[in-house]
Amino acid sequence: MNQKGILIVLSGPSGAGKGTICKALLESSDFWLSVSATTRSPRAGEIEGKNYYFLTKDKFEEKIKADDFLEYAEVYGNYYGTPKSSVLEALEAGKDVILEIDIQGALKVKETYPGGVFIFILPPSMEELKKRIIGRGSETPESLMTRFKAAYQEINYVSKYNYAVVNDQVSEAVKKIQAIIIAEKCRVDRIKDDILDSKEGLIHEQLYD
Repeated sequence: MNQKGILIVLSGPSGAGKGTICKALLESSDFWLSVSATTRSPRAGEIEGKNYYFLTKDKFEEKIKADDFLEYAEVYGNYYGTPKSSVLEALEAGKDVILEIDIQGALKVKETYPGGVFIFILPPSMEELKKRIIGRGSETPESLMTRFKAAYQEINYVSKYNYAVVNDQVSEAVKKIQAIIIAEKCRVDRIKDDILDSKEGLIHEQLYD
């Protein structure tokens, strides 16, 4: 069987640990990580094509008009988007693709690519989420409260996802996501064409060999 790859979309509230889980998944399994495009300037140490594709605003808007993004959004005056062609090419080549994007972007991807696997990463508790955000050491009391309120509201979107994984221990969360992907690869609606092709091939061999 020559299955297409699976599009795995990870998202959840700020502080849930999406980035940490994504990094652990990439280290433990053969996934292809989609690199986003942005119009913001590169930060120190960021590499073109590895961290982001850095585009001018005009170039980004040209790509929007050409329908070159699976999803995009404007955040604080800068565009961010997921290039469509590279993702679809990787999936056609049989590679499993991970998108680590915000909830708004994930829901846009679901509209255009409903066959993806949408996984919502949850913190073990709201108190733990607050501790994680404080632990970053980069928030003022005002921005901390803004982020916490946003996270509280974002959790309401969990019902729009296929799966929810609580990130209590990263290693356990990764095991759950790997199990989800294994199960998805066995779904009949994903592999029925390959099964039928194999059946026809077997019948042909029995008749003519």
